[in-house]
Amino acid sequence: MDLSTRVDALMDGLIADLERLTAIASIAFPGYPPEPVLEAHDLVVELLRGAGVTRIDRLDFPDTAPVIVAEVPPPTPDAPTVLLYGHYDVQPPGDESLWRSPPFEPTLLDGGGGLRARGVADDKANVIVHLGMLRAFGGVPPVGLKIVLEGQEEYGSAFDTYPPTDPERFACDAMVIADLGNIRPGSPTLTTGLRGAAEVVVEVRTLTEPRHSGEFGGAAPDALLTLLAALSTLHDVHGDVAVEGLRREEWTGTTFTEEEFRSLAGVLDGVPLTGSGSLGERLWSGPAITVIGIDAPGVDRAASAVVPYARAKLNLRFHPLQDPRGAQGRLVTHLEALRPFGIPLTVTAGDTGPGFEARTDGPAYRAARTALREGWGEEPAYIASGGSIPLVNGLAGAAPGAEVLLFGAQDNMCNLHAPNERVLFSELRSAVIAEAAFLREFAAGHRAVGAA
Repeated sequence: MDLSTRVDALMDGLIADLERLTAIASIAFPGYPPEPVLEAHDLVVELLRGAGVTRIDRLDFPDTAPVIVAEVPPPTPDAPTVLLYGHYDVQPPGDESLWRSPPFEPTLLDGGGGLRARGVADDKANVIVHLGMLRAFGGVPPVGLKIVLEGQEEYGSAFDTYPPTDPERFACDAMVIADLGNIRPGSPTLTTGLRGAAEVVVEVRTLTEPRHSGEFGGAAPDALLTLLAALSTLHDVHGDVAVEGLRREEWTGTTFTEEEFRSLAGVLDGVPLTGSGSLGERLWSGPAITVIGIDAPGVDRAASAVVPYARAKLNLRFHPLQDPRGAQGRLVTHLEALRPFGIPLTVTAGDTGPGFEARTDGPAYRAARTALREGWGEEPAYIASGGSIPLVNGLAGAAPGAEVLLFGAQDNMCNLHAPNERVLFSELRSAVIAEAAFLREFAAGHRAVGAA
């Protein structure tokens, strides 16, 4: 029986288990009850045992949901080892009135081609992909496996930086980070880069307290106008980042069409996109600066007064290979050098997170390209992500010689972190086939190298 036929025979059971898992509101955020997260943990352990995994343990960290760590021994002493990653926690549902069905009542899409629920794509479908692969091999894959299923990825946890401190536990020849997916349904995609992230707060204080704008406006320094003048220097007339020293390179992989991106981003009709160059360059291999918060008087309660104090929080995204502190330092230096209307700014550096860029010329990537073609029937493409997954760097640091593959069952049209999140059963099926085919191809390539 070929691989696709085996997976087809498993699909009803995989979908049923996905429904069970997504019915659990496993939100590992402060203020939410911990019991559903532990319930999801227990169900995943049960499913792993049912798929033939006997070596299952957990890692516990302060203020962090438990991390499931499991192993399947290699079938032969010379077989390679692959680490599989996913997470069983989910984002909060947000405004439930925007959902077409209750977020934790898994609901078939119109036409029956997929499932809608919070966390169904990010990342519970990918947990099911790992289980589907195990079932396809009858619990005996052609490689050794180390399985890591996190319980607090969405909020962030102490586990992010743990793997390099325990390298033996995470040692492997390749890893599949199943927390991303295709650029669009039906288009097999490997994500090869993640932009880094940093935060900066800039504030201005000009007066001891508000002053009447009629009597004092025009000479009294306005903190909000000063802040806005500073923020206006961060981009040029095209909307490209104007901070010197932030790395930007041409993007050579695939990318969205403008129509796709406008739809995904919810850009209003008639509003132009920001910046110049390809979308891939703007989104993945170049910097972005976003004002994510601002403290100033609200319009509804505004008084006729000169504003004495204003503050903004900036989110910087930067090239996958740029040093995080270096990138953040460029932004800080730019702001500190400004004197809008002669007024100095107070600039405070916040958190940073590194980007990531994968090596794509090794045996695991060769195996993955073959496997994704088998899963989806199309030639795979490379993309990057503007978002950050801190755990990727943690795992890569624990196994620096391992190739890192990022693919899975979700797709960029799936509404992750948004209302009406969904996964398509066709993507789930193809991802299971692709992961199983990758292990088969990677094991075969490893044997061929050993024989030579």
